[in-house]
Amino acid sequence: MAEGILLILSGPSGVGKGTVCRYLLTIKEALKLSVSTTTRPPRTGEVEGKEYNFTTTSHFKDMIKQDSFLEWAIVHDYYYGTRREKVRELLLTGQDLILEIDVQGAKQIKEKVSDAVSIFLVPPSREILEQRIIGRGTEDSERIRQRLETARREMDAYYLYDYLVINDTVEAAAGLIGSIIDAEKSKVSRGVRPPGWGGEN
Repeated sequence: MAEGILLILSGPSGVGKGTVCRYLLTIKEALKLSVSTTTRPPRTGEVEGKEYNFTTTSHFKDMIKQDSFLEWAIVHDYYYGTRREKVRELLLTGQDLILEIDVQGAKQIKEKVSDAVSIFLVPPSREILEQRIIGRGTEDSERIRQRLETARREMDAYYLYDYLVINDTVEAAAGLIGSIIDAEKSKVSRGVRPPGWGGEN
């Protein structure tokens, strides 16, 4: 059985990664979201084990010491991380996984998982991104300022990724990512062989 594909989805704060990812999961039923662990408090409507695994800062730091994470980062004063063992376990069963992570985490993943597929999601324009961040209405002015500054820095990292996808509409962005997955799963370098053939030259 071929191993599953590990897909990285990143982009600046406010670009709509979560929305695109949720829609993608409805059109790619074989794809599974890798649930990150975070010290951030749950937002309204978020469910433990679905959007994130929520934990305390002290417990997160203990897991860092135990080398439990494939990647981890501090974003807006909160810790986020991907559990190494769970990801490996699912990939070995042939399960395709998508990680919705920030630029810091993506760099760590790419260093450790050479065949991970990285996608950078961008807004149609800088003005639209700023409108989305301000329009959330879930954070105070200082947090908004931090997010805007972080978003500007994160945009500069797009060239580190394999693919660039513009989030003009959720449906179009998710559809393009779905096509990228299909193409990656057809690569001969991933062990794909013609049906009924051994693959020898």
